[in-house]
Amino acid sequence: MSTRQFVALCLVPLAIFALTFLALPLVRLVLASGEGEAGWGIYWQILHTPRYLTTLVQTVLVSVSVTIAALAVSTTAGLFLTRNRFRGRAVLLSILTLPLAFPGVVVGFMIILLGGRQGLFNAIFPGHGVFAYSIFGLFLGYLYFSIPRVLLTVMAAAEKIDPALEEAARTLGAPSHRVLRDVLIPALAPALVAAGAIAFATAMGAFGTAFTLATNIDVLPMVIYTEFTLSANIAMAAALSVLLGIVTWGMLFLARSFSGSTIAAGG
Repeated sequence: MSTRQFVALCLVPLAIFALTFLALPLVRLVLASGEGEAGWGIYWQILHTPRYLTTLVQTVLVSVSVTIAALAVSTTAGLFLTRNRFRGRAVLLSILTLPLAFPGVVVGFMIILLGGRQGLFNAIFPGHGVFAYSIFGLFLGYLYFSIPRVLLTVMAAAEKIDPALEEAARTLGAPSHRVLRDVLIPALAPALVAAGAIAFATAMGAFGTAFTLATNIDVLPMVIYTEFTLSANIAMAAALSVLLGIVTWGMLFLARSFSGSTIAAGG
């Protein structure tokens, strides 16, 4: 058996997997979106139905807000943890990355314990401490599980930056904020774009947290779920799923173009 034949044989399982579990489901999803009464006009219907359009915009805005906040918090923490060694550093890093171990439902439950009707904040500020079931509560839940994903990416990139670059900038009289702006941020830019794309994609498609918290708010994963299970509107659920995938894929494509590196989204 030649080397080329051996490689081709090894690629057969990958091809079967890609066709069966990736290509065929995606094709079926797209086809299902056009099987309703509106046909392919269902996408035009989504853009002209206030509920669906508002849900789409709200989901994107929440995801963008989570991405910006996660980048700000994680970049600050990542640079600090990378540049400093102190007692308890490993414990602090473990705490910051602990949300990776929790599913979305648990994260939502923790937000309820914090800002629900019987939560900690409402016990301290009766009548004014309920925020778990609002957009802000959803934002906190998404931010909670986005921070460790961004943090680990930023720390991995920060460890590769030559400290001599920072020392040279300070030697030339650059203040700390100029070092951050002119040295660290440009060096971290590809990692920040990649991590931001991951945070955005994760927030766009997160279901468990939204299912737990979204009492009075709509985000795309919840609307897709209700259209599919409660209304049995398969075409609309499929069309919204395709739209969600297009928006997320578009962001990942832009991130890959700007960062020049492969982006992989976590679920």
